[in-house]
Amino acid sequence: MAPKFHMFSNGPRPVAPFSHAVEDDGWVILTGQMPTDPAAPDAPLPEGIAAQTRRVMDNLLLILGELGLGAEHIVQCRCFLTAFERDYALFNETYKSYFSPERLPARTTVGVTALAVGALVEIDLIARRPQEGES
Repeated sequence: MAPKFHMFSNGPRPVAPFSHAVEDDGWVILTGQMPTDPAAPDAPLPEGIAAQTRRVMDNLLLILGELGLGAEHIVQCRCFLTAFERDYALFNETYKSYFSPERLPARTTVGVTALAVGALVEIDLIARRPQEGES
């Protein structure tokens, strides 16, 4: 089976040439999301790491929802912060509120010098579609 490339009209407007998600053999890879508002892509970014993290997570969940998936299907996240030392603790508090304590995805978080659109945070992820007979 060939990979499926997904782009959703109600998803965040891409800031570069990419698909919102690519799916192959039950694995779903979501492109890194920025803290932009899908309903107002030219609006200013939310202020602060907590608000930007919520917007990024909401954007990721919007895309997963279009695929019939949710946070419980996420197996791995990669997180990028432009002010790592300043924002790491508050980022963690906000991020973990999206998951059950017993179902935290594997994760890598790195500090970077800059992100597109002047964002403080970007997150991409891998999810796994349940196989037949799984919930």
